[in-house]
Amino acid sequence: MDDEELLRYSRQIMLPEIDIDGQEKLRAAHALIIGLGGLGSPVAMYLAAAGVGRLTLVDFDTVDLSNLQRQIIHSSADIGRLKVDSARERLAALNPLVEVATLAHALAADELAAAVAAADVVLDCSDNLATRLAINAACYAAGTPLVIGAAIRMEGQALVVDPRQPQAPCYRCLYRDAGEVEETCTQSGVLAPIVGVVGSLQALEAIKLLCGVGEPLLGRLLLIDAAAMEFTEVRVPKFAGCPVCGQAG
Repeated sequence: MDDEELLRYSRQIMLPEIDIDGQEKLRAAHALIIGLGGLGSPVAMYLAAAGVGRLTLVDFDTVDLSNLQRQIIHSSADIGRLKVDSARERLAALNPLVEVATLAHALAADELAAAVAAADVVLDCSDNLATRLAINAACYAAGTPLVIGAAIRMEGQALVVDPRQPQAPCYRCLYRDAGEVEETCTQSGVLAPIVGVVGSLQALEAIKLLCGVGEPLLGRLLLIDAAAMEFTEVRVPKFAGCPVCGQAG
């Protein structure tokens, strides 16, 4: 790292858990971020600011006025633009040292598998169960760690899935009935800061995984009740009959 990088990341490098070695790990890392909405906004911005060397952004949608209440990576001037283009421009202004690639379409099975396999960590910032389950399966097949977040109304949750740990559960273990109906923000609404809280936690967990520091939310579902300001941790058991990870371990 040159003097500019050392200064840019100095407050992070001061942490004994990170130090120069940890910052070099971030610099060499590749994070795949799926979804550039309420969760993906803080995820992308914090990972770029922290110095993750390469980010691949995936989102097929365009910026809408109703997004701006919570999707802070976009601005009023971006309405009508592809979210990946708006986000890439914002990240370049935030940290020009980070390489940003974009995919402005939903990833089909083979393309999703390839994108997941090429990454060091995947951040699921999508907004529907079917997509989360597909990402979970792809990550488990590729052996790539996954950080999942979700938020609705004044509630949020976060979980880490690490296929490198065969005794740990995957996201599918939580949803034994994959056909169940899930609410969306469009239907039920969401308070803006809750997606910021969850997205920040996702970025934090990703940095921990990339640097190999701390204890990840592995097999621990963190539930957030913003109305009561309560954080609850629920242990997630590995489901022996899980079609994704049930045979592992």
